[in-house]
Amino acid sequence: MWRRAAHSKKIFAVAATTATLGCGSTYYYYEKQSNHARGKTLYYSTLKQQETGASLGKSVLSALSSRNTAFADALDKRQGLETLADQWQTPSRTEMLNRLKGLSKDGSKTEKQEYDLLVVGGGATGTGIAVDAATRGLNVALVERDDFASGTSSRSTKLVHGGVRYLQKAIMELDYEQYKLVVEALHERKIFLDIAPYLADQLPIMLPVYQWWQVPYYWVGCKMYDLFAGREALESSYFLTRSKALEAFPMLKKDRLVGALVYYDGQHNDARMNVALALTAAYHGATVANHCEVISLTKNEQGNVNGAKLRDTLTGDEWEVQAKGVINATGPFTDGLRKMDNKENTEIVAPSAGVHIILPNYYSPRNMGLLDPATSDGRVIFFLPWQGNTIAGTTDSPTDVTQNPLPKEDEIKWILDEVSHYLSTDVKVRRSDVLAAWSGIRPLVRDPHAKNTESLVRNHMINVSDNHLITIAGGKWTTYRAMAMETVDRAIEVFGLKPTGPCITETVMLLGSKEYTKTMFIRLVQEFGMDTEVASHLANSYGDRSWNIGHKIEDPTSMSWPVYGKRISPNYPYIEAEVRYAARQEYAATAVDVLARRTRLAFLNAEAAYQSLPRVIEILSEELNWDQDRQKEEYLSTVAFLKTMGLGDKIETAHS
Repeated sequence: MWRRAAHSKKIFAVAATTATLGCGSTYYYYEKQSNHARGKTLYYSTLKQQETGASLGKSVLSALSSRNTAFADALDKRQGLETLADQWQTPSRTEMLNRLKGLSKDGSKTEKQEYDLLVVGGGATGTGIAVDAATRGLNVALVERDDFASGTSSRSTKLVHGGVRYLQKAIMELDYEQYKLVVEALHERKIFLDIAPYLADQLPIMLPVYQWWQVPYYWVGCKMYDLFAGREALESSYFLTRSKALEAFPMLKKDRLVGALVYYDGQHNDARMNVALALTAAYHGATVANHCEVISLTKNEQGNVNGAKLRDTLTGDEWEVQAKGVINATGPFTDGLRKMDNKENTEIVAPSAGVHIILPNYYSPRNMGLLDPATSDGRVIFFLPWQGNTIAGTTDSPTDVTQNPLPKEDEIKWILDEVSHYLSTDVKVRRSDVLAAWSGIRPLVRDPHAKNTESLVRNHMINVSDNHLITIAGGKWTTYRAMAMETVDRAIEVFGLKPTGPCITETVMLLGSKEYTKTMFIRLVQEFGMDTEVASHLANSYGDRSWNIGHKIEDPTSMSWPVYGKRISPNYPYIEAEVRYAARQEYAATAVDVLARRTRLAFLNAEAAYQSLPRVIEILSEELNWDQDRQKEEYLSTVAFLKTMGLGDKIETAHS
């Protein structure tokens, strides 16, 4: 077993003997490492061989034998610690802003460049477009007013799915358009799981059956879902008897239960996925900047949009950036940018609020979700394990567009009531069990060029204005990549761009995926002395970049075990090293960035996030050089955000 040791020098010896025609040769490796500047000693792996004519004593060989085997095994893998620790380092936010300003890395003046594309909006669609354009060899910039995934993209149901509702309509109404939506989404689901294996995985979802006649109905539906996916299907759906259904989902209500159908869909960590897309775009050469807003669009002599005036929302700095084309990917805020282009542009977004709640993990099994296809008002509700807790939702109601919408109490109560219909009487569904609740705005869209402008687009829409502003709106997380591909294709056509190659995002692995394996958390435990929960969390949140956290950031616990990884909240696996890593390598610039979108603590337990806030601010102050005024500002703004996460009353009580 390898062990991490700090503040000391270590000697690692490797010996191996071979015999050829009675002659022995010995390979001996001796390396002494000095402490790093932060007092850290790391084992870096390079096998050096030195053949000698002398033989070592049996006792020495015996002592080195087990270490030699483990060391050689590690070197055989591409996951060698040296390789993983020396991964690509993210350009700083300052460097990204300098690029946008036409400055060199050190801030000195250079000739201002014109980008091929300027993407406005750092959600799933915007970052997906940046990845697509960058991997085609285009010079692309992306700006986001708040943070990556600060809007709808972090407030989803966390599913990567084809859409069982669309499937039902396709079959019952013989609707070919609905069929195409399902098939496209199932294709994209497979790609999604392949390119981000550490962030997305398949999840079995149960359909409980309480009437015998429903068994063949649901069975046919599930098998059609498998069939539409074709070769890209996940695990096959299957039927469970009553006893097996209760064994798989013990919290299920027993009364009148006949059995259950189980089908498979994908699940992911949405905000982490969004951040990974932004980092992947940067890796492929894109310029990406969060907390950077568009305050106006610029136009050329012909009146066509050719760039934007930007403002750094953290410093107030303003400047202009030029681009051959601008893409509006701002989700619910689409109409705001369209109005900047032309005040006469009609509004196309019909915002709809979807509320989700988080419940403790004892509300559901760790590896089985539940779908209620027919709630009291005909809506669909999901009840899923996620990040160690249980997520339930969603609602669907008209709303106004705001940055941090509040979940309505009547919608929280509706979700709790619907959940209680399916759970055993032993499980008392209580409002006090809601650990977090949030509302996300789904940007349903109308096509301004359609005959009936009041009808909503079923999937997504790409619109080119008279002034050549491209708008992409609608859609869902699962199909973000296809939406991005279509948008870049349209941009190439409209702006006459010259890509170096075709779209390749079906096979572009997101940053952190290349060396990820489902068992890599074991090596994290062995190398750094983490507890298993923390190691699993790091592996499933950062992929192979979790090695960077352990190797480059000190986080001793001052305990005999675990040795590494001081938690910011005792019941969740988020550690202080992650906060530093988020500031250094993931563009986290505020406490909310860390608590809501680099870690997911604010979404899992708002009160726990509130309790950890002082320490998070303290760490970020060290990393980002915040003064006392900025620290107070961060505290107040983060508390205001947490009040929108469903537990405002508790926070107010605690603060008073």
